[in-house]
Amino acid sequence: MSWIVTGMGAVASIGADVEEIFDSLIAGRSGLGPLHGYDREKFRAQVAYEIDDRPAPGVDVPLRATRWLERAVAQAAADAGLGDDLSEVPVLVGTTLRELRSVELSWRGGIPFDAADLHFGTMLRHRFGAADTHTVANACSASLYTLALGADLLDLDAADTVVVAGVDTITESTYGLLDRCYAEAPDRVRPFDRERRGMLQGEGAVAVVLRREADGPGPGSRVHARVRGVAVNCDAYHSSAPDAKSITAAVHEAHRRAGVRPADIDLVMLHGTGTPLNDEAESSALGTVFAGLSPSPYMTAIKSMTGHTAGASGLHSLVAAVDVMRTGTIPPTVYLDDPVDAVAGFRLVRGGTVRPQEPLRLAQIDSFGFGGLNAVAVVERVADEALRHPMHPEGGGK
Repeated sequence: MSWIVTGMGAVASIGADVEEIFDSLIAGRSGLGPLHGYDREKFRAQVAYEIDDRPAPGVDVPLRATRWLERAVAQAAADAGLGDDLSEVPVLVGTTLRELRSVELSWRGGIPFDAADLHFGTMLRHRFGAADTHTVANACSASLYTLALGADLLDLDAADTVVVAGVDTITESTYGLLDRCYAEAPDRVRPFDRERRGMLQGEGAVAVVLRREADGPGPGSRVHARVRGVAVNCDAYHSSAPDAKSITAAVHEAHRRAGVRPADIDLVMLHGTGTPLNDEAESSALGTVFAGLSPSPYMTAIKSMTGHTAGASGLHSLVAAVDVMRTGTIPPTVYLDDPVDAVAGFRLVRGGTVRPQEPLRLAQIDSFGFGGLNAVAVVERVADEALRHPMHPEGGGK
């Protein structure tokens, strides 16, 4: 079975919707800026990829993550023709930190909020009438886990339509934790660059409306892409270090479920955090998966512009991949000036956009989280006529 994406919504430091975000990616425009949320004197790192919606520098307010999630879900639901009524639609939200920042503000500054609002389900019920909501706390692969779980709900006929989403904000405690992880404080996200110093967080939310392909696009009559397969695993190899063998297994499983071979993949949206251990594990896994292919698929890493949006990052990459395949334009991995030897054989896009002459048909999206939580999706571009007419099942499945 395969599934179709009929609605998309997103918010990030580089844009307030899907179109703005993709325009920024194509322009090579980064969301990196001076840290606004809290006292910079307490940290070595001085920058982050924040959404600039606080009332003033250093003045923070609770429930920002919930508001971004509301905007992303509203965009996706409207795009899919669902409007604001999700009373019959399950909503699955992937996250790492949920509303931890609101808890910090309450304990540190006595800023009040209703504890019931810590659960995204409260907002989803009030705003959209959503009665069936779920939070998936699977670290940085959380939103692709929601994609897999949403596809399962459709396969089981538990729903005709699902909304899968991801959201995360930067908290003072996690910023401080990461500030002590690296020998030098990161100044930007530089995936696969010899001068990388580590990961910097980004903020944002993203949502996608998913339906069974056999049922057609529904009220919106629009199809953005076809999800061919999603694979997830959890190796528990290490609390934070990724395992290349487990990542390789997840990629192979995603290809098997999608009914594709490595040679069929045109584009890889890299996890690409700019940390030595992640870069090494991902490059090793992809070196194994795409061994013998020359040239390799095109590859790019958008965290260099969005920062690491954690629980939202997988679907952020998926939404970007849909626009890449639609436009035929691949954004660069910015700040990648001197690639490490491990990626010497990869067709990494850097220095500017690339527009291949051949169409980009299939994209692989990588997403790997702490604890060995790995998720990989394979997404296919749909033909122009499919944007206007219901589609028929074909190809592989989950």
